[in-house]
Amino acid sequence: MAPGGLFWWVAAGVLVVLELLSGTFYLLMIALGCVAAAIAHIAGATADVQFAVAAVVALAAVLLLRRSRFGRRPRKEASKNPDVNLDIGQTLTVPAWDQRRARVNYRGAQWDVELAPGEPEDAQVYEITELRGSCLVVAAKQTARHHARPL
Repeated sequence: MAPGGLFWWVAAGVLVVLELLSGTFYLLMIALGCVAAAIAHIAGATADVQFAVAAVVALAAVLLLRRSRFGRRPRKEASKNPDVNLDIGQTLTVPAWDQRRARVNYRGAQWDVELAPGEPEDAQVYEITELRGSCLVVAAKQTARHHARPL
């Protein structure tokens, strides 16, 4: 049984919904192939041609996506990646600095701490931005200021 035009539109819609759930662009590219097949159906193409159009357009779209900047995820260095080092993003206080270096108690142990370039020594709270061996690199914690609005 040959697929009708409605089949291709429903398939494209389902793929777009799945794309919204997955967060990648690849299902969207395959949905483009389904839309192209629906257009081929409207033009009177046979089922074989519709499937071929869907496959060729989807494959071309996926290959173009892979070559674009959207198809490649930027890789973070492991020392700065919070998915690898759970300490990244954690906060700590540094009581005193000595030439942009300090020693603090963090997670029950003494750690060397280094202030990231351009960061002030007078912040109250610091955020870990990188791990270099047993040295924590920190930056001043940015605090969001919320102002109460009168009702």
